[in-house]
Order: sequence, then C-alpha cells, then structure tokens
Amino acid sequence: MQLDNLSHLAVFASVARHSSFRKAAADLALSASAVSYAIRTLEDRLGVTLFNRTTRSVALSDAGKRLLERLQPALGDVSNALEEMNSFRATPSGTLRINTSRNAAQQLIAPLMQRFLDAYPDIHLEIVSDDGLVDIVGAGFDVGVRYEEAVPEDMIAVSFGPSHRFVLIGSPDYLKRYGVPHHPDDLHRHECIRYRFPSGAVYKWELAKDGMQMEVDVKGRLTVGDLQLSVHGALDGIGLAFVSDDIVTPLLASGKLVSVMEDWCPPVPGFMLYYPRQRQMSSALRAFIDMAHAFHVKS
Repeated sequence: MQLDNLSHLAVFASVARHSSFRKAAADLALSASAVSYAIRTLEDRLGVTLFNRTTRSVALSDAGKRLLERLQPALGDVSNALEEMNSFRATPSGTLRINTSRNAAQQLIAPLMQRFLDAYPDIHLEIVSDDGLVDIVGAGFDVGVRYEEAVPEDMIAVSFGPSHRFVLIGSPDYLKRYGVPHHPDDLHRHECIRYRFPSGAVYKWELAKDGMQMEVDVKGRLTVGDLQLSVHGALDGIGLAFVSDDIVTPLLASGKLVSVMEDWCPPVPGFMLYYPRQRQMSSALRAFIDMAHAFHVKS
C-alpha cells in the first residue's frame, strides 16, 4: 500500500469517528481543506461515495460503513505496532484521551493533571468530561471513567479512587415541615428531586439494607440533569435529593443539609477506569494508571 493511501485511510477513519470534517481536522492537527482533499482523493480512487454530506451533518454511506468495518482491525494493528516502538523509548509519549464523568474529573483527575504532565513531558493529555455514556472506542478515547455499573462488560476495568455512598439529603426546614422518612415506602409521600440521565431515562433511587435491595421510582415536580442542581434544590427546600456523598460533605458538616435514612445508604464501589480488552495498552495509559493508583492509595 502506498504511504498516501494509508494516510488517507487514517483521515477517513477519523472523519467517520467524529462524524465531522472539522473535528477530524482538529484531531489530526490538519487543516479542514487537507481533510476534505484526502477524502475526495480517496473517493475518486475508489470510485464510491464514502460520506453522505449535508450542510448540517456528515454520515457514512453504505460503502463507507463497509470500508470502516474492514479497516478498523488493520488500523488497530498499525496503532499497536507503533505503540510497541514506544517501549524502546526512555519515557512514554503520545496522546492520552480520557472520557470521564464530571464528578470524577473534579474529584479524581484534576488533582493528577499537573503531576502527570510534569512527570511525562512527552505525553499530551486530553480530558473530556461528560455525564452521558460514551462509546469510548467509537469516539476515539483511550480510557473512560465511570461508576462500576456503567462500565461495558467487554472492557477491562480497574478501581479508581475510594468507595463512596449515595446519601439521601434534605434541608432542616424541609424536614421540619414534611417529616423525616425512615423507609423507602415513606418517599412516596415526599417531594423528591429526580435525576434524568442524558439517555433520557429517569434514575430510580437504589437503596439497600440487610440484604434487601429496592429501586424507588420517586415522584417530584423538579427533574434535573446535573447532581449539583439536585443539591441546590435540596438547599432551597424544594425536596429530598439523592447524591454522591463527596459533593455534599461540607454542607452536611455545616448543618445546611441533613442526611436521612442512612441505614438504607450503604457504601458502594467507587469509580472505575476502563479501556478496551482487545487493544494493547499504550505506555501513556500504563503510566497514568500507575500514577493514579499510587496517588489515590496514598491520599
């Protein structure tokens, strides 16, 4: 295969991954015109249309889907071969792309950023925080960070940070007016602040005690897509909220919020760092995992 063919195929794969010429150009550090030229040249050479383009969208044609399906294993082999060469370097290098929930980004990754970049000057670190569930392979990420229950089964996952608890909270004023719930059934008589996932599903509060597990489809007039808004709603006395304890610890300590039904809120596994099982681990990812483990165990 000629070298320009291989580079054009890499451009094609990036456009397909991002569904965008502009994002592919940024990903590959090329101009938008260079990306357009590579795709046009590849389509002319193959005699087929690889993308259906409109002013608002870029989507793979049937021929493009078939090419991508056949191409991905080969490009993966090329990527692995290049990564093997990294083992001969004195220090890891390359770009490490992380997709993480916003809470994990603030709690676990932010404290590591400067330390990691100082230790590995040849690594470029890209962090995208998103509370939605992302196909990290399809979106071109090396690693994801989510709670254990959100990690796809075909991924390798390692613990990232300590266990935590979800706590049921309310303001002192709200609890004085409406009473303190003691059992999951009591929640149906309360105003609850619901959380809607980016997928559109509304979270059912997961409670457990003495081996009994319950999912409660709570009711309430306020539904949010951000746990920080849940906290604000609880502070304002709108209703009860169910959030990770690490975002309300200072508010509980100050008495601005009160934790209730603590016996129904046991510790659960913390965040997991996960990556594709079939892909060779890059030296950059290995360095990040090792540093993350050492840092959070020590802290």
